[in-house]
Amino acid sequence: MAIEYLNKSDLSLGQKLWRLNWLFVLVLIATASVGFAMLYSAANGSLEPWAGRQILRFSIGLGLMFLVALTNLRIWLKYSYLLYFVALVLLGAVELSGTIGMGAQRWIDLGAVNLQPSELMKVALVLALARYFHGGNIEEIGRPVFLLTPMLMVAAPTMLVLRQPDLGTAVMLVIGSGAIFFVAGVRIWKFAVLLLAILISAPISWQFLREYQKQRVLTFLNPESDPLGSGYHIIQSKIALGSGGVFGKGFMQGTQSHLSFLPEKQTDFIFTMLAEEFGLIGGLVLLGLYMLILAYGFGIANNCRNHFGRLVSMGVTTTFFLYVFINIAMVMGLIPVVGVPLPLVSYGGTAMMTLLLGFGLLLSVHINRDEPIGRRGAADDF
Repeated sequence: MAIEYLNKSDLSLGQKLWRLNWLFVLVLIATASVGFAMLYSAANGSLEPWAGRQILRFSIGLGLMFLVALTNLRIWLKYSYLLYFVALVLLGAVELSGTIGMGAQRWIDLGAVNLQPSELMKVALVLALARYFHGGNIEEIGRPVFLLTPMLMVAAPTMLVLRQPDLGTAVMLVIGSGAIFFVAGVRIWKFAVLLLAILISAPISWQFLREYQKQRVLTFLNPESDPLGSGYHIIQSKIALGSGGVFGKGFMQGTQSHLSFLPEKQTDFIFTMLAEEFGLIGGLVLLGLYMLILAYGFGIANNCRNHFGRLVSMGVTTTFFLYVFINIAMVMGLIPVVGVPLPLVSYGGTAMMTLLLGFGLLLSVHINRDEPIGRRGAADDF
């Protein structure tokens, strides 16, 4: 009965479909299509082994996105803590019996697929923090004691992710959570104090980094110091980016990628392959699509009348921005190399599904933007 009531809405299914932001959906499909094309090119004109699977995953994810979007926002508020707990347990399971790949223990082998719980946590943490801050008023948020619980909610998965190790995802969890803290009303000076503490503790934190992580930072500072070793990835990436020029070398005509100079061309360095084949123009087109997605996300947050929806929208949109910024800055040599895929474009299952589930939440907020939700959530309505 409770679930039925929570899912109750003044909007019929037809009205929900009418209120769905179809232009946003079309932009997502257009962005993913860029990825399909690049994966087809990466396989030298074949759907196997990447493009065909990615199309299938996107199709399934799109269906899940619509299912999430058409579910009443109160459902996600009610079960946000449960979803967070499940994601946290899965992260713990990775620690105990996770599958090791490329030197990191990040996956759970489910037979047909490998599940990466750290990706699921990006959405689960947004929901949990949004629910927590939704239930507080501005006076409570101003008290340091009130902030201890959400800080622990961020710290627990961050520490588990760092043990995998996965520095890129840990950074995304912390910064994405920081955006929710800020929108919830946490004062700027508290962020300044935290940043100062991080800077002071940086020399100590350096001692806890893995050897390969230290090497990535040193390579970032001077990639030419080891051009055939640790600096190889970023040097080849810069060569490919520059060789594309303004208009690129043409579809499937990239030399760095097709002659196997460019590593991980189907995943983390796929933007480099795009820039080599389609040049500056191709890169700007993709960035334009990303800007549209970000504009839609922040616009949905701005137009939502309930606090929970605003926090969820800001959290999901900020997480998406971090995907884009970290990946593109990484392949351009602006930050050290970390394992963060290019959203909707890089090959990968769990990251694709997680993004589409997040976009489903965005669409749910958009559909239910005028629905009031009390500070105690669904409990106010019983």
